[in-house]
Amino acid sequence: MTLYAVIRIRGMSGVHPEVERTLYLLRLRQKYAAAIYHSSLPGIWGMLKRVENWATFGEVDKPTLVELIRVRGRLLGDKPITDEWVKSSLGLSGVEELAEKLLAGEIHYHKLKSLGVKPFFRLHPPRGGFKGSIKRPYGDGGELGYRGSAINELIRRML
Repeated sequence: MTLYAVIRIRGMSGVHPEVERTLYLLRLRQKYAAAIYHSSLPGIWGMLKRVENWATFGEVDKPTLVELIRVRGRLLGDKPITDEWVKSSLGLSGVEELAEKLLAGEIHYHKLKSLGVKPFFRLHPPRGGFKGSIKRPYGDGGELGYRGSAINELIRRML
């Protein structure tokens, strides 16, 4: 059981309608938007494979997830997600426990929308730029598609 972080790298131009619909369903509606999904969700791997030429994804670790939620996690009204909000709304001890529950699959981040949590993260372009071509797969020296645990380093550069 893993938790995938998915980041949209490429823009809107020339997107096939099926790919555009899948990006919409993944809540990746603009460049540098990120979302997190658990591998236990039905159909998630097929969706990731369909958008691999427009996004990059991999397994997120706990320290990166905690930092992502603290820095870029937002509530409606563009308010940040804080330990106090997590304690009062979810009954958990803080953002760290929320990250543990997300990694364990006990809570799904996109299902917190009913509590006012935005189900995506808006990120900056990566500091230092991309290391390869944004039109080639990660395994071929590019930036797109599956990158495994290397997604954590990219997320930290985009916070």
